[in-house]
Amino acid sequence: MKVSARTLRFGIAIVAVAIVTGAIAIHQRRRSNQPRIVLWAWERPENLEFIDPREIAVAFLAKTVRLRADETIVKPRLQPLRFAPGAELIPVVRIETERPALSQAQLESTCSAISQLAQLENVRAIQIDFDARESERSFYWELLKTLRPRLPATMTLSMTALASWCIHDDWLTGAPVDEAVPMLFRMGVDRDEVSGYVASGREFRCGLCRNSLGVSTDEPLPRLQAKRVYAVYVFNPRPWSAAAVNEILRRWRQ
Repeated sequence: MKVSARTLRFGIAIVAVAIVTGAIAIHQRRRSNQPRIVLWAWERPENLEFIDPREIAVAFLAKTVRLRADETIVKPRLQPLRFAPGAELIPVVRIETERPALSQAQLESTCSAISQLAQLENVRAIQIDFDARESERSFYWELLKTLRPRLPATMTLSMTALASWCIHDDWLTGAPVDEAVPMLFRMGVDRDEVSGYVASGREFRCGLCRNSLGVSTDEPLPRLQAKRVYAVYVFNPRPWSAAAVNEILRRWRQ
């Protein structure tokens, strides 16, 4: 018998998420020989009713924070997201900047926008997606330091990371997060260097980057020699389908 799916709709004022009790945080999951698959659901209508919540989680764009001049603009998700009952959800906050002041007021408003997501029912993890420039790193670090104690002690705090941050531009060591997800797609001029580094079997210099990675359905999967990856986050430039999910499972687990 088919179980009816639940629907997520995000309005201007509130974000309502319903998942079954007992969702497990990333760092609490039992590690196995197979990587855990997490689908990124970005700002578009997505129907993920077909996924098996026992092996697939969903990291959905919940808010976009734009730092511009000395103002902070918070945009909630406006597109519907449907998912299988029992699916583990990870709200993601995307941070974008346009000549920001990076003031204390912007730090506080950004921290508040993120920490509010901890109040969503049964959410055990939050992810931040911020491609911080070198001049923005101190702000980012301070944001993480301010945010961490405002979240429940058992809540996983995740962040995406440019691959260069994990290899030779290591400024993340000691950051108050549980994982940094190396983005192994859309790498531009760094593609050959990063691909060669990963294929060589060398571990990422930053320890936070060693237990997860980010890939895309429209780019070749990295050739990994090491076996330390426990979570694979997958981006899809097109709406998710059962065929696309089955293909990523086949390609990754072959």
